Amino acid sequence: MATAARQSEMSAAEWEARQQLAACYRIFDHMGWSELIYNHITLRVPGEDHAFLINPFGLTYAEVKASNLVKIDIDGHVLDGSPYPVNRAGFTQHSVFHRHLPDAHCIIHTHTTAGMAVSSCAEGLRPISFYAAAFTGQIAHHDFEGVTIRPEEGERLIANLGTKRVMLLRNHGTLVMAESLPEAFLRHWLLQRACEIQVAAGAAGTPMNIPPEVIAVHQRDLSGVQLPTGPGVPDFQAMVRTIDRIDPSWRD
Repeated sequence: MATAARQSEMSAAEWEARQQLAACYRIFDHMGWSELIYNHITLRVPGEDHAFLINPFGLTYAEVKASNLVKIDIDGHVLDGSPYPVNRAGFTQHSVFHRHLPDAHCIIHTHTTAGMAVSSCAEGLRPISFYAAAFTGQIAHHDFEGVTIRPEEGERLIANLGTKRVMLLRNHGTLVMAESLPEAFLRHWLLQRACEIQVAAGAAGTPMNIPPEVIAVHQRDLSGVQLPTGPGVPDFQAMVRTIDRIDPSWRD
């Protein structure tokens, strides 16, 4: 009954976005990409350019549901009467991108072990694998300035990101964004795999860089192995089916 009442207070488009984002949080938890009650995945509310959804601070990713996501504006005001607080660091970092980048509809920030390890290395992500080659020339970098709670850091984040939509936050973690949640999900999955392989390869021996001319061909041809439903859509749908079999409560 409470969920039905909550749903009746919003548009169908917002409820659909809430369910998609809640599913993403559960998928990240299932994949082992959560970090206690920290880190964030945010999604713009359709038709509301200055409003986005974020996880309730204090809940684990496994507890996130469509109904308990918090709707805030880019100035940090809660718009849906949610009783939950919002992590200040998450708001500061994500709001600046949602404010200034019209195409950044979904933003993902994580502290995975592999992502933090690679972001802490001077060379960053090296072109040593199938997955890493897809990111060559497409990753921005931002130096660590401490926990992200000061608004003035936002200007430097935007400047350092430039036209790229993937960033290694040095000594901190990874940041990806895209025009849709499925695309952002796939981008994060690919980056995570690339980081995991780099960490493993470094332990196994001496990683070999892929030649630039091969990388160029690889990046040119990648679109040829995608289904026509849109970037990340079939991948995300497959993972939604997986978590539905485990616990469908994210839909509430």
